[in-house]
Amino acid sequence: MAEATAKKANKTNVVSKETTIEAFKLMSTAKAMTELYEENKAVCSKYVHATSRGHEAIQLACGLQLKPQDFVFPYYRDDSILLSIGMTPFQLMLQVLAKRNDPFSGGRTYYSHPSLNDADKPKIPHQSSATGMQAIPATGVAMGIQHKEKLGMAEDYKGENPVVVCSLGDASTTEGEVSEAFQMAVLKQMPIIYLVQDNEWDISANAEETRAQDITHYAKGFKGMDVRTIDGTNFQESYETFNEVLAIVRKERRPFIIHAKVPLLNHHTSGVRMEFYRHDKEELAEAWSKDPFPKLYDALVNQGVDKAELEKIENDAKALVAKDYELALKEEDPRPEDLTTHMFAPTPITEEKGEREPAGKDKTVMVDSALFAIREIMKKHPESLLYGQDVGARIGGVFREAATLAQTFGDDRVFNTPIQEAFIVGSTVGMSAVGLKPFVEVQFADYIWPGLNQLFTEVGRSYYLSNGKWPVSMVLRVPIGAYGSGGPYHSSSVESIVTNIRGVKVAYPSTGADLKGLMKAAYYDPNPVVMLEHKGLYWSKIKGTEGAMTVEPDEDYVIPFGKARTVLEAPKQENSVAIITYGMGVYWSTAAAKKYKGQLEIIDLRTLNPLDEEAMYTAAKKHNKILIVTEESVECSFSLGLVARIQKNCFEALDAPVEIIGSVDTPAIPLNSTLEATLLPNAEKVADAIDNLLKY
Repeated sequence: MAEATAKKANKTNVVSKETTIEAFKLMSTAKAMTELYEENKAVCSKYVHATSRGHEAIQLACGLQLKPQDFVFPYYRDDSILLSIGMTPFQLMLQVLAKRNDPFSGGRTYYSHPSLNDADKPKIPHQSSATGMQAIPATGVAMGIQHKEKLGMAEDYKGENPVVVCSLGDASTTEGEVSEAFQMAVLKQMPIIYLVQDNEWDISANAEETRAQDITHYAKGFKGMDVRTIDGTNFQESYETFNEVLAIVRKERRPFIIHAKVPLLNHHTSGVRMEFYRHDKEELAEAWSKDPFPKLYDALVNQGVDKAELEKIENDAKALVAKDYELALKEEDPRPEDLTTHMFAPTPITEEKGEREPAGKDKTVMVDSALFAIREIMKKHPESLLYGQDVGARIGGVFREAATLAQTFGDDRVFNTPIQEAFIVGSTVGMSAVGLKPFVEVQFADYIWPGLNQLFTEVGRSYYLSNGKWPVSMVLRVPIGAYGSGGPYHSSSVESIVTNIRGVKVAYPSTGADLKGLMKAAYYDPNPVVMLEHKGLYWSKIKGTEGAMTVEPDEDYVIPFGKARTVLEAPKQENSVAIITYGMGVYWSTAAAKKYKGQLEIIDLRTLNPLDEEAMYTAAKKHNKILIVTEESVECSFSLGLVARIQKNCFEALDAPVEIIGSVDTPAIPLNSTLEATLLPNAEKVADAIDNLLKY
C-alpha cells in the first residue's frame, strides 16, 4: 500500500505549479487568438484557418515536453502545439495573413501548416493538408531514426533519444494511408507517438456517421500498438500521460497512440462555420461544458494561485495578441518574384562527367547497369538504402534489378516492405528529413497509383511549401512499359501522370550507360526523382533492342538531367525528319531509320522533367519536320505537350505539323500477344509516319 501511495504521489508531482502556470499563459494566448480571429473575421478569414479551441490542454501537454531532437507533425488545428514549442502569436499570424515573412512557408500555405527546421525547437517537416496523409511521412521519420540507431549512425543524446509525434484527428484515421503507417510502425516497432485528438466531428459529419469504432478499438487490430485513452481537456492528466509515454518511447523505441477526447469549440475552419451545421443546442452545451480553459483556471486556483494573478495572465495574453496582430497586419505581402523560388533545390550535377565507355570492358545488360550504379553508391555512402516490394535477399527484385544487394549490404539497408505503395513513396519524406537517401521501388508502373497521393501532396511539394527548408532527396524506381504479354496490370505507361506532378524530376533512359549515369545523378540530386525503367530493355531480349546493352561506364560517370542524347545524326538538307523520342521509342525509330539514309535524326530525351528544350528546338529548326514517338497513347498525353512546345517555339521553321506515333488509345493493354502487338507502335508504323512527313 505504501509503495502504491508513493507511486501516486510521484505521478502527481510530474506537473509542477510552474509548468501549469506556463500552460495557462499559453492557453490564454491560444484562446485570445481564436477570439481575435473571430472579431476580425473579415480580415482573418481571407485565407482559411482553424484554431485549437477546445484542444488546447492536450496540445500544450505535448509541445511543452518535446525536445529539439524530436520531430513533430502538427496538423491544421494545432496552433497550441506551435505556441508551446516556442512560436509566437506574431509568427503564427504571419501565416494566417499569408505574409512574406511567414516563417513556415513564406505565405504559400494555410495557417498551422508548419515547416520548421530551427536548432532550438522540435523539427517539423512539411506535411500537406490532405487528411491523414502526414501519418506516412511522420512514420518515415521514425523509420529513419530507427535505421540510423541500428547502424550506429545516430547522434548520442544521452538517453534522451528522439521521438516522433504525429498529430491526427480521429476522423482522419479512417483513411487507408493511416493504417499503412500503423502497420509499418508496429511491424518494425518504431519510436513514434500518434496523438489522436477525438472531437467526434469530421466536417459536418459526426462520429456516428463516419466510423464503426473509435481509435482505441481500431488500434487493437495492430498488434504491438499500445493505446492510452484520456480526457484531453484535463491538462494534468494529459501532461502526465505524455510524460509517461514519452519516457517509454525514448527508452523502449516502440509505437504508441494517445487517444485524447476533446470538444470542438470553434468552427471546423473559418470557411466552414459552426452555425452552418451544428444546430443541436444540447450537443453544443455539452461541448462547452468540457472547455479546458476554466478547468485549468480552477485547477490553479485549487493549487493556491491568486485569481488576480490569473486574470493578469489572461489580460496580458490578450494585449500581446492584439499587439502582434497589429504588427502582422503591417508586414509585407509576398512579392510577385517570390512565386517561383524554391521550385527545385540546386543540384551539384550540371554536366556530364566520367568515362562513358571505358576500354577493355564487355557490354552488359541494362538491368545490371542500374544494379552496379546502386551497388557503387551504397558502398560509398552509408546513408543510402533500398527498400520496396520483393527487393530483399530472397529474389532481389522481380526483375533481378536488386540482385545480391541485400547479401552485400545487409537486411537493414536493403529490405522488403509490405504491399503499401503509399508508404513506400511517402516514407521517403521522413527518411530524407533525418539525412538518409533512399532508393525505393514499386514493382510495376501499374502499381504506382496508390502512391501518387504521397508523391503529389507530400514528396513533390515539400521543398516549395516549406520555403526551401525540407527538400526530399529520393529515387523512386519504376519498371515500366509493355513487354512479353504482361497484360492490363503489368504493362502501363505512366509518364503523362508523373510528369504532371510538379516538384518531381523524371528520367526515362533507353540504354544501360544512360541508366547508370542518370541513376548516379539522381542520387546526388537533392530533389525527388522518378526513374522509369523499361522492363523490355532490361535484358535486350526484344529483337532490335540490342543497343540497350552498353559498356558499363566508370564509377564516376554522371549525366545531368535535362540533356538529351543524339542517337542518330543527319545533316541539314532539303527534306529530312527529326524524331523526338525516349524509352522503347528509340528502338522503333532506329529500326525504321535503316531505310532513310541521311534523312533521319533521332533525339533521345533521356529525362522528361527537366526537358532538353534546346535539343528539340534545334532539331526542329534544322530538319523542319518533327515526329514524336512514344509508347503511351496519344490522347491527353505528355507527347501532346511536346507538340505544343515545338509548334509554339518553332512555328516559322516547320514545313509540316508535328506528328505523333503512339499506342492505340484503349482503356488497358490486352493480355493476348497479337492484341498487344497491334496496340503498340513498331518500326513499320514509325516508317509510315516518316513517309507521310517526307511527302508533305
